[in-house]
Amino acid sequence: MPGLGDDFERLVALMARLRSPEGCPWDRRQTFVSIKPYTLEETYEVLRAIDEHDRPGLRDELGDLLLQVLFYAQMAAEEGTFGITDVLHSLEGKLIRRHPHVFGEPAGAAIGAEQVVERWEEIKRRERGAPADELPSALGEEQPGWPAMVESYQMGERAARAGFDWPDAAAVLDKIEEEARELRRELQAEPGNPARVAAEAGDLLFTAVNVARRLGCEPESALKAANRKFRRRFIAMEQEVARRGRTVAGSSAEELNEAWEHVKTRESR
Repeated sequence: MPGLGDDFERLVALMARLRSPEGCPWDRRQTFVSIKPYTLEETYEVLRAIDEHDRPGLRDELGDLLLQVLFYAQMAAEEGTFGITDVLHSLEGKLIRRHPHVFGEPAGAAIGAEQVVERWEEIKRRERGAPADELPSALGEEQPGWPAMVESYQMGERAARAGFDWPDAAAVLDKIEEEARELRRELQAEPGNPARVAAEAGDLLFTAVNVARRLGCEPESALKAANRKFRRRFIAMEQEVARRGRTVAGSSAEELNEAWEHVKTRESR
């Protein structure tokens, strides 16, 4: 790709300028911790652009996500730990090591996608220095830093590849009903046990993630879409209630439910 190196170097230099004494006061003030929320925000913006098939938006959001990488690398360079070149070399080495079927084996060596995943996990185990006699789990290593929904989805995927899964989506829905009944029992128990209620609520959420997985839906994107739909309908309900001279707080449950159903019907039309 002609000029790609020059383009990247200009971005690296631009980030260094922003962090310099002559640069931007806001950028200079940031730390690894302070920009963490922006990294998460930009990641979700990328996912939203993908869900909405918004290619121009995806182009811009990927740029914003790349900015986060440049930001972290520049701050690390300032403290003398590593720089953007180290990041690139680390990634390059990892891609080569974990794709021996592309870079290390005879051309044309037959390998399927599932074998690629198995080899990737095995290479990761060796890189972290796992004992040779350690029995690897099909679930892979625990990822404490992952969001809970992502972790649930990934564990479900890996368990399914190992042969441990519900036969179909209907079976997972049956499991959801079972978990809901167990949660209801805990809510009705006397005396109540908040820890057990939380545990049963967690089981229900875990199963809901696996319903989405079994249906071929990415649960984070599905939930974000549901959040956007709820926001849209709630705001429309507020406007409908206001049109009737009322407020949400000043309306009865029956009035709010009627306004909500009115909004849903109008939206479906």
